[in-house]
Amino acid sequence: MVTQTGRLRDGSGPSNGTKRGDPSGAAPVVAVTPVLVGRDDALADVTRALQSGRSLVLIEGEPGIGKSRLLHEALKVVADHAVLLAPCPPVREPFPLGPIMDGVRRLRPTPSGLGLSPLAGALRPLFPEWTGELPPALEALEDPKETRHRLLCAMTELLERLGVATLVVEDAHWADSATLEWLLTLCASGNLHMSIVLTYRPHEVAAGSLLRRLTSRRPVGMTVTRVEPQPLDVRQTGELVRSLLGADEVSEQFAVLLQQRTDGIPLALEETVRSMRERGDIVHQDGEWIRRALDDLRVSPTLRDSVLERVDRLPAQARRVLEAAAVLGESADVALLTAVAGVDGEAGRRGIASGLASGLLRDVGAGRLAFRHVLDAAAVADAIPASERWQLHRRAAENLRNLDPQPVTRLMRHLREANDMNGWSACSEQAADLAWESGDDHTAVALLLEALTEVEHPVETQTRLARKIGRFAAAGGASFGTTATGVTSALRCVLNNADLTAVDRGEIRLLLGRILLQLGQFDVVYHEVEAAVPDLAARPALAAKAMMSLAVPRGPWPADTHLAWLERANALRSQVRTRAELLELGVDRALILLMFGEEAGWQAAREILREDARTVDERRQIARGLINFGHMAISWGLYQQAERFLADAVEEIHTTGYERLLGIVRSTRARLDWYAGAWPGLADEAVAVAESAESLHEARIEASGILALLDLAEGRRGTARRRLRDLLDETGRRGMVDAMVVPAAALGRSGLLDGAVDEPLEVTADLVATIARKGLWMWATDVLPVRVEALIASGADAEVDQLIGQFAAWLDGRAAPAPAAALAT
Repeated sequence: MVTQTGRLRDGSGPSNGTKRGDPSGAAPVVAVTPVLVGRDDALADVTRALQSGRSLVLIEGEPGIGKSRLLHEALKVVADHAVLLAPCPPVREPFPLGPIMDGVRRLRPTPSGLGLSPLAGALRPLFPEWTGELPPALEALEDPKETRHRLLCAMTELLERLGVATLVVEDAHWADSATLEWLLTLCASGNLHMSIVLTYRPHEVAAGSLLRRLTSRRPVGMTVTRVEPQPLDVRQTGELVRSLLGADEVSEQFAVLLQQRTDGIPLALEETVRSMRERGDIVHQDGEWIRRALDDLRVSPTLRDSVLERVDRLPAQARRVLEAAAVLGESADVALLTAVAGVDGEAGRRGIASGLASGLLRDVGAGRLAFRHVLDAAAVADAIPASERWQLHRRAAENLRNLDPQPVTRLMRHLREANDMNGWSACSEQAADLAWESGDDHTAVALLLEALTEVEHPVETQTRLARKIGRFAAAGGASFGTTATGVTSALRCVLNNADLTAVDRGEIRLLLGRILLQLGQFDVVYHEVEAAVPDLAARPALAAKAMMSLAVPRGPWPADTHLAWLERANALRSQVRTRAELLELGVDRALILLMFGEEAGWQAAREILREDARTVDERRQIARGLINFGHMAISWGLYQQAERFLADAVEEIHTTGYERLLGIVRSTRARLDWYAGAWPGLADEAVAVAESAESLHEARIEASGILALLDLAEGRRGTARRRLRDLLDETGRRGMVDAMVVPAAALGRSGLLDGAVDEPLEVTADLVATIARKGLWMWATDVLPVRVEALIASGADAEVDQLIGQFAAWLDGRAAPAPAAALAT
């Protein structure tokens, strides 16, 4: 409320003329600027978008630039719409969908009367207080990505039933990956009937964040409005100061000074003017505002200094409340705030009242209080002596533990800051379990990895955490990026513990091997898995899986060694108890036989596909088998069979919710289309697979190979050769013999077309030698003709006769059209 108006003029100091009834001459600075300054065009753009509906509104800018103020002014225009506000707090490990969950709770405390479908049973882990009113829990899914997809669909339905017209995600740069993934899904759906507003700081968006993808792509069926508020210029600074002080005019000299000292950031301007007024640097006198001499003007260059000066002038109980609010970092009710501050009763009420009156604390609704700005809270928190800050965090954790449900993520932060590392570790494990149940395997692994590596644990706890990390990471290891290095390092550290039992050591080694396998690190997979086998003697199912991994014909071993492991694994099948595990082993056995070009592999495949798979786990193994059989059918040249296998695989995937395998189907389908000459749209499909973070490592390699072949076919030879060289280097380094075939053959063929011989000989030499040594002639189909043609051109007839003879002898009696065509050429 503006109580005085007048002109702000220069002066050498305050006079003795003051307003009657106010001995200090003070006139209050308004807590919030009554006029939105310098934002007319931006406000019009945002308002127009919200009124039109089905809009994606992006408001970006640095801290204090006025993003939230602009947004909330625009929301006043659509006050009759249902708006879900989801501010994202700056927590270290945000809980999946946490901001959305909190926003839903604020919008509606109960789901009764919404008419939710059975899908809403997936929301039970997120809204435990709604258990009695939500549909029954759904059947657990094995794959975390399927769990997450189902959960996101349920959340979408919930917002639709709530009638949300505008979804607002503030400070989206702090949003968790699940929230961002859900927003991407909404924007890609094409049938969204709400608007989405994001505010964020572009310079604080983490590398690899999905927010970049969200803000860089045009959503289906939605308009996009992008607003970037700029710092205020001198004229706008003067207008803002006039609004803050209720003055008729502000001198240009004063406006220039403030604009230079604050860089025109509205928040810094507001805080600086308020600080100046409270210090007496500007006073109201005889109907005018007077400031001190220019040289004496102490406008703080940083917001921190301004905030701390204001805090120091408050009563002790107010400072303690503000310190508690700063340490909590999120909005809190009065009970929690005063308990953490250590003030209660009348002292607590006075402290909160003083904090609110200062403008540092604000009422955020629903009986909750928070700092007016995050920067204010950071300034206060940083100024608290370390020992006192630890105690505040300890009190926060003690009080948050009493809430139901417990805010696990907030608890983790406070326990860690209080140096209660054992409590923090236990809470991290609990949060990881919740993340895993919600389908967020990335967060689950990150939390467990920190808990395992940053605290000294007894061997039992180490083993439990390592087993969870291995299981969670193996479910999606290819998409963990740099985290995978930390996971493998941590598992190796646990393996070095002399107190580890043999069975536990074997299981952790096997999990490590599975992660390395998905990462394509075949050069070390065999060592880890082979070392696990003796320790798994008492666990036949795990031992058989380990042996089957060793039977996969990659790495340096000859064919006889791989086949020996295959037979050892097969001998354990009678000791395996579950049908799903038997199917898994059966699929692997058939695949390995087909890799070696054994007709028995097709018989084994037919037997598996005749199985009466009943459970979800069993049908998922069938889906996995269909994909692998389709892949091998392409290698054999059985394209129609490959088509049927892949079509059936897609049907099984959709039926069982095993969506994670769709990337492999897409890359395999792209490979089939290349060989079958179905090239229209092939490049787009290959790009989608190659660039997807959800694609497994081998799927991305296969898709990249298809793109290189298309580049070569369409005359982009320089681009193609660079891509092929990179692929050949990577696959060769990792020992991925089968994946080396495409880049080696393509580079060799390109060289032959140029009349060169040396390069074709160089890129095919080691690969063909490995194929011959291991007896994997199925992989020679594409590369052997290139090698032979180069050898003929170089006059190496003896080697040509030897290779053709070996290939022909292997092919004799096999119904493999693709290798037969290669021999005929």
